[in-house]
Amino acid sequence: QVQLVESGGGLVQPGGSLRLSCVASGSSTSINAMGWARQAPGKQRELVARITSGGSTNYADSMVGRFTISIDNAKNTVYLQMNSLKPEDTAVYYCFADLGRVRSWGPGTQVTVYS
Repeated sequence: QVQLVESGGGLVQPGGSLRLSCVASGSSTSINAMGWARQAPGKQRELVARITSGGSTNYADSMVGRFTISIDNAKNTVYLQMNSLKPEDTAVYYCFADLGRVRSWGPGTQVTVYS
């Protein structure tokens, strides 16, 4: 098993930036990919971005050009740099880690973009 702890959420005005971090502990050597998903009130959880341990990335279309995911394998940490934030980016952001076919989730961190 792997345990995940997110940090970096908060309040920001439209156009602002935030950087989320997620540290993995436990069986972190078995992680083959990490990423972020988000869930807004009344909506389904959606993928934001995913990165493999080798550095390959994929993003949801609406995040391309605004969000950047990166990974520090030595620190077992994944980051999400979010720029040009919009009110519709308001959600709980969840970190996840893929160990083979098993996905583990963090507890989430709230991001609120307010006018």
